[in-house]
Amino acid sequence: MDHAADAHRTDLMTITRHVLNEQTKYPESRGDFTILLNHIVLGCKFVCSSVSKAGLAKLFGLAGETNIQGEEQKKLDVLSNEVFVKALISSGRTCLLVSEEDEEAIFVDQSKRGKYIVVFDPLDGSSNIDCGVSIGTIFGIYMVKHKDNPTIDDVLQPGNNLVAAGYCMYGSSCTLVLSTGSGVNGFTLDPSLGEFILTHPDIKIPKKGKIYSVNEGNAKNWDEPTRKFVEKCKFPTDGSPPKSLRYIGSMVADVHRTLLYGGIFLYPADKKSPNGKLRVLYEVFPMSFLMEQAGGQAFTGKQRALNLVPGKIHERSPVFLGSYDDVEEIKALYAAADAAK
Repeated sequence: MDHAADAHRTDLMTITRHVLNEQTKYPESRGDFTILLNHIVLGCKFVCSSVSKAGLAKLFGLAGETNIQGEEQKKLDVLSNEVFVKALISSGRTCLLVSEEDEEAIFVDQSKRGKYIVVFDPLDGSSNIDCGVSIGTIFGIYMVKHKDNPTIDDVLQPGNNLVAAGYCMYGSSCTLVLSTGSGVNGFTLDPSLGEFILTHPDIKIPKKGKIYSVNEGNAKNWDEPTRKFVEKCKFPTDGSPPKSLRYIGSMVADVHRTLLYGGIFLYPADKKSPNGKLRVLYEVFPMSFLMEQAGGQAFTGKQRALNLVPGKIHERSPVFLGSYDDVEEIKALYAAADAAK
């Protein structure tokens, strides 16, 4: 028996332990961030459990129906939103929440107010749940300027100001990817322990990838730089092999693959959606933050994605994110198009 290997397996780096280790680097820290993160992790565990039972519990497609006890059955995305809102408020560390599911921002009651703002999409890609495709939760954390008097302007900050960002993917396993501003780490839920264990330490995206990920069904509405880039992926003129197309249609799953294997994920603006489709605060910013922390890039077609200053909470933007060299190529095509105007 390999006792050394067994001993190694017992030294588990849980997400709580990892965050507490990070906390020791900041002597002035009071543990507020760690408490907040623990509540986010709890929300992810609950949603993970609900997603795996969704078919049995009829949790998809049934909002508005009533079950035998007379309780209204909730769609999974509505349920996930409630879970996260309650978990974040009960942490006592948040003052302002922005959710993809709620039209207005949620201001936390004075008695439960803390210094953090959380922006999140409780269940991204939920339209895919019926067919078993990976879906996920995306979140970003900001610090508030004035805890006692938070305003909507506090959340309309550039992605540059994020304190932390991450996503939790519910697929063949439940994976939580997190950055607190010093690299990216991936944790996998061990169902037997109910704990997220560090399985992907210090994720670095390859400098150049072999995969591109885009909805080619929109090709006829694309602008020239996007069209040229995708053409080059399929028919390279420099003798290199063509890139493979992989598109799941669930942002968390597509970005997760891009982060691990390299390549580029594109959601460009087009004639139908001139401002793009992805929401800036809780889709573009957290994913761009993670990409940059892993050594990649994120670009909107006009500027670095994290420099964008949103004007409203559900604002949308195009985005190109992934391996450094691949994003450089699309940036060069946009620069050439601008120069030709």
